[in-house]
Amino acid sequence: MIKREQFKFFYELRVRYSEVDFQGIVFNAHYLTYFDTSITEYVRNVNYDYLALVSGRGLDFVLVKAVVEFLSPIRFDEVIEIGVSAHRIGKSSLTWQPAIFKKGEPECLAHGELVWVCTRMGSNKSHPLPDDLVKILREYEKAT
Repeated sequence: MIKREQFKFFYELRVRYSEVDFQGIVFNAHYLTYFDTSITEYVRNVNYDYLALVSGRGLDFVLVKAVVEFLSPIRFDEVIEIGVSAHRIGKSSLTWQPAIFKKGEPECLAHGELVWVCTRMGSNKSHPLPDDLVKILREYEKAT
């Protein structure tokens, strides 16, 4: 069971009308957008320069796995908080664990797993994670 206390970082947003289906609940594909946006904000929060990784070092990440488990509906105009953790840090892969909660509430509405693999751009082959990124993520995740 995913608990709010497992996360140090949260990104808040309000569900927009364009994100809901005819039933008034968030359309399933938007969950991945929520996850991706919150991971971007997590990386910004730990002060990692992702653009320098891409433009200066020629490295980037490819998404190789995306899982979403839908637990309770999320509706139009609700304020949600997406918790994110760098769940597993491998040699060339990084597994993110995002989870969505109503603002200030303990119940997890949805959670997932996204696996990124570091690659040298254009190579389609894995590349070791940058040492500076690994250091930042490990320090952030274990800091209290």
